[in-house]
Amino acid sequence: MQHSVRYTILFAALVCVVCAILVSTAAVSLSDLQDANATLDKRKNMLSAAGLIEAGQPVSAQQVEEIFKNIKTVAVDLESGKENTDIDPANYDQQKAQKDPEMSREIPPNPSVIKRLPTYAVVYHVLDDQGQVKMIVLPIEGYGLWGTLYGFLALDADTKTIRGLTYYQHKETPGLGGEVDNPSWKALWPGRVAFDENWEPAIKVIKGKVGPPSEAPHQVDGLSGATITSRGVTNMLDFWLGENGFGPYLENFRKSR
Repeated sequence: MQHSVRYTILFAALVCVVCAILVSTAAVSLSDLQDANATLDKRKNMLSAAGLIEAGQPVSAQQVEEIFKNIKTVAVDLESGKENTDIDPANYDQQKAQKDPEMSREIPPNPSVIKRLPTYAVVYHVLDDQGQVKMIVLPIEGYGLWGTLYGFLALDADTKTIRGLTYYQHKETPGLGGEVDNPSWKALWPGRVAFDENWEPAIKVIKGKVGPPSEAPHQVDGLSGATITSRGVTNMLDFWLGENGFGPYLENFRKSR
């Protein structure tokens, strides 16, 4: 039995509408779960940078929540380097603020291709049993080869000794720039020194291999076949440890101890 052209078009349109409604309903109903999973993954990477969990090992949401009891989140004014208690860091979306002209500012061209800076950034304080800060974890970002890499840099309370580096979101090529996720490469970072004797950012990813932190405190092995990504990591660390990033905050932190 043949149907008219009008019938066929109406039937196809009805199927499209029904499918669109089902997809939209599924997307809305799953959005909270997706947001929760994204937050959990981000927290795991932050804990991995701090060495509080082992990269790649299964960790439940409950375990992450338990570890976070010893972590204090603070909102930092990037220009002044001072903490701001009026901002609730638990509900503050730094990436969203960065896109809002009222909550961010334009900055001059830079190698990390960061065009706007949020007024505030969220910093994580890892506390010891006495409630003192023993480690600081900073959110970092910068352009690699194909897009922006988002990650965390963990520093000792001396603000110069690196405890770890991780990335939780990037578009780098698997097997090349994507090796920023390789546990072997991430294991090279602990013990390196972020600043020189004048407190200028000094850590760099170089082409080739270097020795352990005792022999090359300011250098890390480059990513084989990924020169641009390696340079991108250097650029973003230089930016976020400098005066436009967390430099003012780290200086204030050192003075307060």
